[in-house]
Amino acid sequence: MTEREQPQTEVARLFDGLVASIEASGYRETTVADIVRAAKTSKRTFYAHFTSKDDCLLQLLDADNVTMIGLIRDAVDPDADYRDQITSAIDAYVDAIHARPAITLAWIREFPALGHQARPVQRRGMDRFTELLLEITASPGFARAGISPVTPATAIILLGGLRELTAYTLEDGGDIADITGPAVAACVGLMLREP
Repeated sequence: MTEREQPQTEVARLFDGLVASIEASGYRETTVADIVRAAKTSKRTFYAHFTSKDDCLLQLLDADNVTMIGLIRDAVDPDADYRDQITSAIDAYVDAIHARPAITLAWIREFPALGHQARPVQRRGMDRFTELLLEITASPGFARAGISPVTPATAIILLGGLRELTAYTLEDGGDIADITGPAVAACVGLMLREP
């Protein structure tokens, strides 16, 4: 392992430790000691990469956001029918949520409570998802159907609704796959009403 790979491996282990701690106890109850215990490392290693538990969460959620967007982008065939693209995007989103539901709830519910330090990460995440929706809806499959790319405002409305539906479903102990039908229908409905 090169010197350059070492810190990334440590960061990944610490992220995994934070995920395990959130899954076991929730974010509020998680301590740095819990994170390093789950990561099988030391507080010294933790503080070499993060200033606090909140800083670790911020960086984890920012990285998780990038990963999820990549998974969605990879799942969508821009030449496919627009409905197939929407379904593929929602399926990839649901798969990502299913893999780490506790992190999704932390993103939606705990993250905003971090205040001003969370805002840039939150805004970056929303901007990335908005750009993804603009990219998907500007594809050949949408153009063939005569559907214009969504506006940024419509993208934000779609994303906000999807986020809340996700949170309600997870908080109520529902199956995240159950959001697929309503999410696809809402996306199609809003996109067909775009001017």
